[in-house]
Amino acid sequence: MAGHSKFKNIMHRKGRADAARSKLFSRLSKEITVAVKVGGGTTDPDMNPRLRLAIQNAKGQSMPKDNIQRAINKGSGGDAEDYKEMRYEGYGPGGVAVIVEALTDNLNRSASNVRAAFSKNGGALGETGSVSFMFDRVGEIVYSADAGDADTVMEAAIEAGAEDVTSDDDGHTIICAFEDIGAVSKSLEEQLGEAESVNIVWKPQNRTPVDEDKASTLMKLLDALDEDDDVQNVYSNEDIDEDVMTRLSA
Repeated sequence: MAGHSKFKNIMHRKGRADAARSKLFSRLSKEITVAVKVGGGTTDPDMNPRLRLAIQNAKGQSMPKDNIQRAINKGSGGDAEDYKEMRYEGYGPGGVAVIVEALTDNLNRSASNVRAAFSKNGGALGETGSVSFMFDRVGEIVYSADAGDADTVMEAAIEAGAEDVTSDDDGHTIICAFEDIGAVSKSLEEQLGEAESVNIVWKPQNRTPVDEDKASTLMKLLDALDEDDDVQNVYSNEDIDEDVMTRLSA
């Protein structure tokens, strides 16, 4: 249970890429809308697990209630875009494995943009399944440091049935089996309050060391993907020294 899950590099990158609140809210709104449509128009979070998680994430990012409700209404209305869920896989500089999740209303545009981001930044887009075997599909629940000290969160996570916890000054990251995320997040909410985010993520089984030269180009690739309007999430398995990440993030 007390293993060390390294999400530092992703946290640095996502923190920088999601600095524009409007872009973040747009992604959250799209996920809420899709959750309603996929759930057959069900707008009750208790009856629609995906919608419940989407709303929880939106609240965790301080998204206004009016924005959340508009996204729900859009999903239940007949004029909502027909978004398709797509997953792209490939390799970045230094042999780093990259998974890109997108919600798009234009498959050709999405594929073209993702392919261009890879090719322009030292990467290569592969076939579906070309790198996902190097990741585990897991549930990730994130709490701020205010939720409690490491021991308190660990005890709550064990009781909830989680598999791993990483705590540092930034907060707590709790990992569970993806099929258990509903039950685990509910138990944690009862003990610790509402989480900052609750997601199904791709967790690398191993990390690929990257030197500073390759890391600089890799960050350009990951940022280009993050900035695409169709892209919802980007996962990668790089291992970059903290000092290098600090210089790149400056």
